[in-house]
Amino acid sequence: MPIIKAVIYDFDGVIVDSREANRVYYNRILAHFGLPPLIPDQMETVQTRTSREVIAQLLAAPHLVQAAQELEKRLSNDDIIPLIRLEPYVRETLSALKKRYRTAIATNRGKSLPLVLQHHSLAGYFELIVSSAQVQHPKPHPEYLERILQAFSLTPAQAVYIGDAELDAQLAAAAGVPFLAYKNPDLQAWAHLADHRDIWRVLDF
Repeated sequence: MPIIKAVIYDFDGVIVDSREANRVYYNRILAHFGLPPLIPDQMETVQTRTSREVIAQLLAAPHLVQAAQELEKRLSNDDIIPLIRLEPYVRETLSALKKRYRTAIATNRGKSLPLVLQHHSLAGYFELIVSSAQVQHPKPHPEYLERILQAFSLTPAQAVYIGDAELDAQLAAAAGVPFLAYKNPDLQAWAHLADHRDIWRVLDF
């Protein structure tokens, strides 16, 4: 296998635990339209899809979808961002990685990403960040990873992508990038990570 030169991360569910924040955010939108709160089966969509995709699935009716998209532009994230927590061992792992590897994020999170990065002082750990606001096609389209590989002048085999969902595995496969599954042993992956420190074992630190 070629020497790995870049480590690319998904964001939600990998760098941060955002389940509670996303639950509160989308329940707020649903309540605005008099709709019931999220049920457990909807959380996978909320965690992995773009905001536009989530709104389309939750509200379904075109007039409600359009109204919700307009509502999103006015909603404040000030009380939502603090609900997003860092996953354990993120900072020390990223600090070590940056000494030997190029690091990037490829995420379906959109306009709120800069706010979360700023809140947790994370931006400096990543050389490149590609969010849903910067691509034409959401996951699992390979555009995210292709843009990062092109910017780094790397082949797909010279990078790894770390994700926690089937959508992430599909993205990595579409781009030909080896996939590392984070806290999800059910996913098919090149290797599995129980926590962030396991990357040291996988990359032979």
